[in-house]
Amino acid sequence: MTTKPNMHYADLQESYLFRRIAQRIEAYELDHPGTHLYRMGIGDVSLPLCDAVIRALHAAVDDQASTERFHGYMPECGAPFLREAIAAHYRERGVVLETDEVFVSSGASDELGAMLDLFDASSSAMVIEPAYPAYVDANVIAGRPVVHVPAREEEGFLPEPNESARADVLYLCSPNNPTGAVFNKTQLQAWVDFANACGSVILFDAAYEAFIEGDELPHSIFELEGARTCAIEICSLSKTAGFTGTRLGYTVIPRELVRAGMSLRDMWVRNRTTKTNGVSYIIQRGAAAVFTPEGQRQTREHIAVYKRNARVLMDALDEAGVWYCGGRNAPYLWMRCPDGMGSWDLFDRLLHEVQVIGTPGEGFGSCGEGYFRLTAFGTHENTLEALSRIREI
Repeated sequence: MTTKPNMHYADLQESYLFRRIAQRIEAYELDHPGTHLYRMGIGDVSLPLCDAVIRALHAAVDDQASTERFHGYMPECGAPFLREAIAAHYRERGVVLETDEVFVSSGASDELGAMLDLFDASSSAMVIEPAYPAYVDANVIAGRPVVHVPAREEEGFLPEPNESARADVLYLCSPNNPTGAVFNKTQLQAWVDFANACGSVILFDAAYEAFIEGDELPHSIFELEGARTCAIEICSLSKTAGFTGTRLGYTVIPRELVRAGMSLRDMWVRNRTTKTNGVSYIIQRGAAAVFTPEGQRQTREHIAVYKRNARVLMDALDEAGVWYCGGRNAPYLWMRCPDGMGSWDLFDRLLHEVQVIGTPGEGFGSCGEGYFRLTAFGTHENTLEALSRIREI
């Protein structure tokens, strides 16, 4: 007997977007050794963890050296001290959560994939394109049908719900990756009402909510009426607090979210206690420091640096007369490729002529062709130099 593999892997695109980018960069570096590249493609941060987090991590390491303070296995759904800190953070914004509605994870990307365990294998998934590629790939691997809803420039890449968007699971990301577009409360309420009417569940990716300015735009889907009966919110400290290499996220599943008589919150408890041994005590202590007054102040200072970079990028595109969205409330700018150029053509030209790396829009789905993503996560000095080089061409 021969073991049969998961044949759905054969349905995936040739390679993951960021692997394709890495391969082109590797080829360029082989031909041009020692050349400095200005990386404005992958959304990785450049500033270190803030002081409050570093102190908490060091203290937690010391705890592990003490018999009295040592921690072994942590609760699979998250340490009570961190779950409460996150719930308190939501309460400060007017969203009341029970502590046991908050789940600690090793990061939003991990959670977005694992969350599919909650839904029947026949469940369909809707993605708004351009879309973060993992939304699509995770469902293809699971053999689930994917409904692609196009987003267009004329609607600011924020489509309204309609019958073509009907699916069991609805992926929404705001602020959006890759476009940087942000749903206002009226727009997001329409999706909440649509999900409740259809019996769908929204997977709301709020990884970039910390970049939203002011209170007019929703930071959480649970600011909207009816969201507790149709939504799961997935968040991350990667971009908020520089945890891309440290890895920690959190997910909110309300008690009211019930389908076919089954509580999705209770199902997730069972899933986590079966499939994980929890997140490291050390990392959770570092994460808890993010939600202290000092941690909040310091992380906002770091975010301000990235938003300053975004402002510089926006000013440059405005000066050049290039259409874009994003930037103001997001770390991404989604620009139209100049002169009708293809997105991979622009990628190659920027890499080979001025050593600047961005992300081709085509990699986020067919609706992304003709557009290009730039990130604001570099250092301010590198951002200025990259813009100077882009202006040359």
